[in-house]
Amino acid sequence: MGVGSTTRGSDLAAKTGWLGRLLVPSFSDVFFAAVVMWLFMAGSGGWSFLLLDGDCGWHIKTGELVLQNGDVPRTDPYSFTKQGEQWFAWEWLADVAFALVHRAMGLKGVVLLAAVLIGAFATVLLRQVLAAGSNLFIGLLGTLLAVGASTIHHLARPHLFTLVLLPCSLWLIQADRERPSHRVWILVPITAVWCNLHGGFVALLACLGLAVVGSAGEGIAGAPEAWKRCRRYLLLIVACGAASLANPYGYQLHVHIAEYLRAGWIRELVQEFQSPDFRSESLFQFEMVLFGGLAAAAWLAAKKRYVEVLWVLFWAHSALGSVRHVPLFAAVAIPIVCRELSRVWRRWLEGAATGTSLASLRALERAQTGAFLRTSMWPAGFVLIVASLGFGMTWPKDFPEAKFPARSVAAYGGLLRRSRVLTSDQWADYLIYRGYPEQRVFLDGRSDFFGERLVREYAAVTAGRYDWQKILERHGIDVILAPAGWPLATLLKGHSEWQLLRDDGQAVLFQRTTTETGVPLIKVGVEAERVSEDRIQ
Repeated sequence: MGVGSTTRGSDLAAKTGWLGRLLVPSFSDVFFAAVVMWLFMAGSGGWSFLLLDGDCGWHIKTGELVLQNGDVPRTDPYSFTKQGEQWFAWEWLADVAFALVHRAMGLKGVVLLAAVLIGAFATVLLRQVLAAGSNLFIGLLGTLLAVGASTIHHLARPHLFTLVLLPCSLWLIQADRERPSHRVWILVPITAVWCNLHGGFVALLACLGLAVVGSAGEGIAGAPEAWKRCRRYLLLIVACGAASLANPYGYQLHVHIAEYLRAGWIRELVQEFQSPDFRSESLFQFEMVLFGGLAAAAWLAAKKRYVEVLWVLFWAHSALGSVRHVPLFAAVAIPIVCRELSRVWRRWLEGAATGTSLASLRALERAQTGAFLRTSMWPAGFVLIVASLGFGMTWPKDFPEAKFPARSVAAYGGLLRRSRVLTSDQWADYLIYRGYPEQRVFLDGRSDFFGERLVREYAAVTAGRYDWQKILERHGIDVILAPAGWPLATLLKGHSEWQLLRDDGQAVLFQRTTTETGVPLIKVGVEAERVSEDRIQ
């Protein structure tokens, strides 16, 4: 579809009223489809790229538990190390969404839902950028940089809901800063839903808190209307904070999140909470956004626009401290960067004489911007077409074999389900997906639940530390499914107490034997089916 045809389509939509706006596609609709196609239909990773994190497995199973029981889990259902202890399923509503699409379509539905959320993030961000006054071409480039930077966290997990809701929320706040409106109070019910989808609702509370402080700073600097905004956002943060209590765990959820975020051992041991290493294309794009954001913050500080300055600096600090905050920083910074760049661009174009290429570019930008600020039914139609026809694509039926031990689980699933298994946290997530409710694990991806002691013991064992045998004995581990690169795998191959069952170059499976006879504690095969499930209690 060319530029001229899209412009004519926009004119037709304007002339035919609400029906035309519903039926005639807009540039915004085309952008949504293009992002999904670019990332998941034309890219080398394809749909399976969204399943590179095993956490998706236990999220699906948790959603199934909620649907079966009509209530959220309150104690741990997946491990034998902390079975029955208090657990906060703080993303239960997102888990239900994943479980529902999984019931209907399998993993195809899970990755399609994730792709829709990522496409929605990109589209909402672009529309927010343009609504803030950005030039169309600068806004497009900036949005694509933000999407590229966020690819490091494009995974089928509940955080994708935060990726959509944060730019929606900031759009409301920014619009309210320019022209106060009652629409900003929509943030209160948004928070009530958000706190059941993902813990990222605290990002909104942080932004509102910074808006209070920044507005006060603007008031001190001589802007009397800023004091009204300060009081307004103070009331808003109180209302949103109260709305966030509308979750199954009440204030205990907030206490848990606070303890989780300030835990130093998490930043030390969990990779996604560590600083970015700037060795990938996505982090190079983050670097570009970072430099642009810091430059914009310096410019805005001189203009005494302290709210945006605080937003940029806070999220830049968060992203540099934890790579998982990079997408959030991009979502916060890009609308600000694009708006300020566009102001410089427009001042440069003001002097362009009629008939010149610069004047033509200015006219084209003004003509096309409106086509992005409208949405029709076509995005929903596009998703239905992709879901039903697939365009010859290969949809995932399992998690990627290159990342997860699918062959070992298929060959020894019965043994794994009836044993006290030690494996990597990612592979434990996969075992839960394949084997729950029979399967129990030593530790999975819920590091916030297992705590520092167990996570450090897990790290010690996998590294083959001097006391690895004592840790295995203390927890009664009788089967180990180890990645081939683990130092522990090398140690066990030469140990008389452990029998090697399988080594396919990716996963190495060991079973404990009795010290005296060398006979496996749990036999593989038909007799294994008769082993009491009391072993996993």
